[in-house]
Amino acid sequence: MANVLIVEDHPTMRDAMRLVLEEDGHQVEEAVDGENGIAMVREHPPDVVLLDLNIPVVSGTDVLQALKADPATAGVLVVIVTATGEEGRKPALALGADDYITKPFSPLALLRTMERVLRGSGMSGSSP
Repeated sequence: MANVLIVEDHPTMRDAMRLVLEEDGHQVEEAVDGENGIAMVREHPPDVVLLDLNIPVVSGTDVLQALKADPATAGVLVVIVTATGEEGRKPALALGADDYITKPFSPLALLRTMERVLRGSGMSGSSP
């Protein structure tokens, strides 16, 4: 399974995502703001970052741009997880996000998004 970093300032949302992902076998770390998220990715690049757009210190959009601009972290998969809505999908994907999921979402939707992103990267054990 994948190493996942959740960058989300809302503790209940972080806990919910962590529980779903850990139950599915993923290793999960958490950051509460964009600055810590960037630092954690640079220190130990995860396989996937679940990134909220509306986070303190450094916005999710700025985190996405920083990760994709840095050759050391450009290959890290980034899934935007946001309440912004579908209108944010196109700009996020244009900046390099690998997928986009809107809140609220079901645990199944989160797992399907993870499977799709990991399959696209060649990481999942299943064939396309």
